[in-house]
Amino acid sequence: MKIFLITLVLTLGLGTTLVAQNQKAPLKNDKETVLFDVSMTCENCQKRIEKNIAFEKGVTDMKVDLANKTVLVEFKKTQTSVDKLQAAIAKLGYDVKIHKDGKE
Repeated sequence: MKIFLITLVLTLGLGTTLVAQNQKAPLKNDKETVLFDVSMTCENCQKRIEKNIAFEKGVTDMKVDLANKTVLVEFKKTQTSVDKLQAAIAKLGYDVKIHKDGKE
């Protein structure tokens, strides 16, 4: 009986260790930023972009600058791409291009 209990404890202990070793650590550098030039003309445009793009999968932060007509988006590279974000802004009805300096 003692051997059975010792074997059981060792088996459960090793199983827990193996599960912990299989978990992946989060990526340290999985974020990227991109700056877009957008054809917005008013505060309603700004609010519309802020409201809709903030909910795009992978977006972690965003700054919409109406005066300069730019949108700076920080996103997780594993969940979205520059092309998808650009398409999402275009889908709202705006002309959108990557800023001449490109990515921040």
